[in-house]
Amino acid sequence: METAKTIYRGDLRTEALHVQSGVTITTDAPLDNQGKGEFFSPTDLVATALGSCMLTIIGIAARTHGFSIDGTEAAITKLMLSNPRRIEAVRIEFNFPDFAYSDKQKEIIERAGRTCPVALSLHPDLKQNITFNFKSQDSELKIKN
Repeated sequence: METAKTIYRGDLRTEALHVQSGVTITTDAPLDNQGKGEFFSPTDLVATALGSCMLTIIGIAARTHGFSIDGTEAAITKLMLSNPRRIEAVRIEFNFPDFAYSDKQKEIIERAGRTCPVALSLHPDLKQNITFNFKSQDSELKIKN
């Protein structure tokens, strides 16, 4: 079964249909590349897919090991290069709720996130700068790569 069907709507806009669910996503070229920037650009979706995939795989690991990541947020930033035009880096800062995660749970979270299918599928030249922020009552612990 097809995953998606995409139609070019003109004026640098596409519409993609997720075949299984019927949900659509519209994309625009970004403002800095002749577009309107009214929707996600395709490269925005790549960066967003990385963050969403990491959260999903972390969620699966958390469920498997009996703890929650509900309410975790990911701030995602895409950095572009111009010649050739491509994504240089994706920065993701995960902010976990104040659940007093154990060191073992933090290790599970980080390992799961870094081994999500999107992270492993992207070209090694694309830098993945990932930060995991865990809050505690006394301080905030940051784990960067």
